[in-house]
Amino acid sequence: MALNAINEDFPAQRGQRAWWKEASVYQIYPASFKDSSGDGLGDIPGVIEKLDYIKALGVDVVWVSPIYNSPQIDMGYDIADYKAIDARYGTMEDVDRLVSGLHERGLKFLMDLVVNHTSDEHEWFRQSRSSKANQYRNWYIWRKPNFDNHGNRRPPNNWSSYFGGSAWAYDEASGEYYLHLFAKEQPDLNWECDAMREAVYDVMRFWLDKGVDGFRMDVINLISKDSSFADANVTNIGQQYHHGAQHYANGPRLHEYLQVIGGIMNEYDAFSVGEMPWVSDSAEILKCVGSDRNELNMIFNFDIVEGIDHGDGGKFTSKQWEMSELKSIVAKWQRFMYENGGWNALYLENHDQGRTVSRWGSDKPEYRQLAAKMFATFLGLQSGTVFVYQGQELGMSNIPDHWEMEEFKDLETLSHWQELCETRPNETELKAITKAQYHQKSRDNARTPMQWSPDSNAGFSSGQPWFRVNDTYTECNAESQVGVLGSPFEHWAAILRLRKAMPDVFVYGDFQMVDADSEDVFAYTRTFKNDSVLVVCNFRASTMTWTLPSGMSRVQPGDVLISTYGDVPIDRNVLRLRPFEAFACVQGRIASRL
Repeated sequence: MALNAINEDFPAQRGQRAWWKEASVYQIYPASFKDSSGDGLGDIPGVIEKLDYIKALGVDVVWVSPIYNSPQIDMGYDIADYKAIDARYGTMEDVDRLVSGLHERGLKFLMDLVVNHTSDEHEWFRQSRSSKANQYRNWYIWRKPNFDNHGNRRPPNNWSSYFGGSAWAYDEASGEYYLHLFAKEQPDLNWECDAMREAVYDVMRFWLDKGVDGFRMDVINLISKDSSFADANVTNIGQQYHHGAQHYANGPRLHEYLQVIGGIMNEYDAFSVGEMPWVSDSAEILKCVGSDRNELNMIFNFDIVEGIDHGDGGKFTSKQWEMSELKSIVAKWQRFMYENGGWNALYLENHDQGRTVSRWGSDKPEYRQLAAKMFATFLGLQSGTVFVYQGQELGMSNIPDHWEMEEFKDLETLSHWQELCETRPNETELKAITKAQYHQKSRDNARTPMQWSPDSNAGFSSGQPWFRVNDTYTECNAESQVGVLGSPFEHWAAILRLRKAMPDVFVYGDFQMVDADSEDVFAYTRTFKNDSVLVVCNFRASTMTWTLPSGMSRVQPGDVLISTYGDVPIDRNVLRLRPFEAFACVQGRIASRL
């Protein structure tokens, strides 16, 4: 098949083209990727060792989660020095070799930039807390305590930390509180401070000058807080502290800050993707990613990963996800970005999310690979930049249900469990229900070691891994999939090749939902001018009968571009879709050029 990479007679679309729109990204969580030293912890030389594997998958960019010097309270998202590499992962020379190895293979390097907060061991914070008169005092957010009617000291407001308890920690020496939206060891930076902002911009230039091609920006929409620090709305009268995102998610000066960041990125033709929790307003998001805004290239939207299966009581409460809600979210953002000059970051997994096959498909042995390939088809042929998380390309699954709480390591999960045990110690049934939710949505599900082979420790390490290897490693591993036709790895590689072969349709084309009412089948079309492709995905672990809607062309065997089963049984306009079956087939003019 051969579609023109650029249509000269379509200037509007051509003007919006960019390398990062046509790229796909592979995320590495370094602690769990590959250990080269035998100490049980993944490292940078281990990443270098596997660059050919990554290249074989067909991605264009490698994003590595934080490798900066850190006390590792939150697995590196608590940074103690932005210009130093944590010795557990390697050296600055290792990073230089990694950048060179990527560039030699035609791949780009994306680093994590965490500048909403630092570690409390960062020199900036050490200075800040040392004295109210210190020049770094205003680099963080300090406030005086409140007192109740009985004279008891209270935090400045009722905001809760994402990891439980108050978002404020009291400093005895100075008699003031500092803000930490996450762990108390992660104090929030004060972006109102000019000198602090300049220091962050200097960090960005330091890494861009070293050859880094862009940044994934952690919770970047939280950097501007409402300086009144008003109380959060009380959503649960039984709780002491409450979620205050309305006062800091996409705050009053966010776009001012992002435009400076965007200007720096443009100087280097660098790539930016922002993590933006707790905001779903389309107009506000467009301000961040609109092609004329010069802020971010794209954002990670949380509507799917935090919307369809989080219960009313939060992440670790149950909610049965519904196809109608998934379709509504996907259609909303596919259409909105296409029509308004924005761009989507396409993802279902990352270091903070459970494994897709376990969470929304089936990780039973007979279905795991089928589900993995279906999700690859569902996600990979939408409009946006595709993000693949390590192990997703193999169909890795969540932590097995029989593992006990002692196996979990994630700060968020353990803090939640501790609070539950302290506040409701005798509610055995609730504890069991909650633990089941951890097995679906704990961040630990994504952090088990990468499964390279059926050998000891899944080929991840010659030593004792820092985290228990998933029991599935003998059946699910890279060695058994690379080069094996029909494997999840090779299916992902085929999906990414298809995007590259047909950028007009799969990168820049229009998106239209098909059969929006079906609760079992997710189908959509991608169209560019007269070229059109139908994508059909059966989300169920059973055979489903699906009738082509009126106006759709009958599926012909020669029109099938990719299929999870290798073929598509057809009986006139009625399809019998096998468990987790997915395929893409030509509907328009492309057929004449195949």
